Amino acid sequence: MTSDPADLTAADYLDGAREMTAADRPYLAHLLAEEAARRTTDPATAAGIRAGFPDPTTARKG
Repeated sequence: MTSDPADLTAADYLDGAREMTAADRPYLAHLLAEEAARRTTDPATAAGIRAGFPDPTTARKG
């Protein structure tokens, strides 16, 4: 792992999102996934990443 955030890749952020999901931290997972999607050049891949880690504040069941 690098110490410079500018050197992180989309895969690094996606790995972090998965770790946060496993740790039951959905909002952090969402934020990391958003950054992964932003760093992804393929729009379909970015959409898939976003779909896999929805915003927990809007995905709550009422």
